[in-house]
Amino acid sequence: MSPDGKPDGEVDGKTDGTLAGKAVLVLTTNYGTEQDELQKPIRTLREAGARVTVAAQKDEDVRTLVSDRRPGDVVRPDTTLKNAAADDFDAVIVPGGTLNADRLRTDDNARHLLSAFADAGKPVAAICHGPWLLVDTGLARDRELTSYPSLRPDLENAGGTWVDREVVVDTSGGHPLITSRKPDDLDAFAAAIVRSLDGGGSRA
Repeated sequence: MSPDGKPDGEVDGKTDGTLAGKAVLVLTTNYGTEQDELQKPIRTLREAGARVTVAAQKDEDVRTLVSDRRPGDVVRPDTTLKNAAADDFDAVIVPGGTLNADRLRTDDNARHLLSAFADAGKPVAAICHGPWLLVDTGLARDRELTSYPSLRPDLENAGGTWVDREVVVDTSGGHPLITSRKPDDLDAFAAAIVRSLDGGGSRA
């Protein structure tokens, strides 16, 4: 089910079918994920017909935050990071939220999943503080990318080339890497994920 209670792939009873047959995994902790960075890409992908699965650290509600401070919506995950498998999906998304990203980067299951998507040549997308996970998986090295500005030193120290753009799509490596800076960039971020999936092949 979607965060607003609608079935996967359905928003207000309609989908455009662009991503019919595609499946996307979203990684999150159970507390501190930025509300819009979790919900807006999910909504956009489901409007396009994709099946979106939310994987959390625990089989418990995901309690989001707004601007890292105010309580946000509660989202029920579909599975756990431990039980999710990259083979079942076409792309992976890492939302931000300082607390969420800082915990994800030290989670063995999250690191393993992200590396598995990259190894399979599938799109990896991360926004705001989410690119921290790219640092801890080695996926920032030799890639052009962006993030929340305060992460720039971390990403550059990890071998990445940081740029200040609303969305960066780097296809120079073994897999597409899609990154954005902040919630204001969500429309561009989600659209880039849709384009990457629409132009890609079938799930492995």
